[in-house]
Amino acid sequence: MTGSPAELMRVNLLEVFNEPDPDRRAAVIAENYAEDVVWHEPDRVNHGRTDFVRRATELLAENPGWAFRPVGPASGLDDIGHLGFQWGPSDGRPPVVSGMDIARTSDGVIIELYTIITEIRSE
Repeated sequence: MTGSPAELMRVNLLEVFNEPDPDRRAAVIAENYAEDVVWHEPDRVNHGRTDFVRRATELLAENPGWAFRPVGPASGLDDIGHLGFQWGPSDGRPPVVSGMDIARTSDGVIIELYTIITEIRSE
C-alpha cells in the first residue's frame, strides 16, 4: 500500500490502535509501517515492527473498553503526517487522554512515529 501522510495517520489511529483483533492489527502494521519503524512515546522508544506490534497490544490491554477518537482531520505536508486524538472509555464518558501523533513517512509507509500527550484527566 502507498498511503499519503494524512491517510497513514488515519490508519495509524483507527486501524491499528482501535483494532481489537491482534492478527488484523499486525497485518495493518506490516502493510503501513517500515520494517525498522521507530515509535517515540513519552516514556519509551520502540524499535522495529515487532516492538511496535508488542507495544500496541500492551497499550490496548492496559485499558480495555477504551477507544481512540480523532480530533479534527488528519493532515500531511511533504513527508510529515499529523493527527490529534483523544483516548478514553468508549461508553460515552469523556476522554481521559488528549494528544497528537506526528509521523515521518517514506515511500508510502510510516518510518518514524511520535506520540505526544498534551493532557491527562482523572477518570
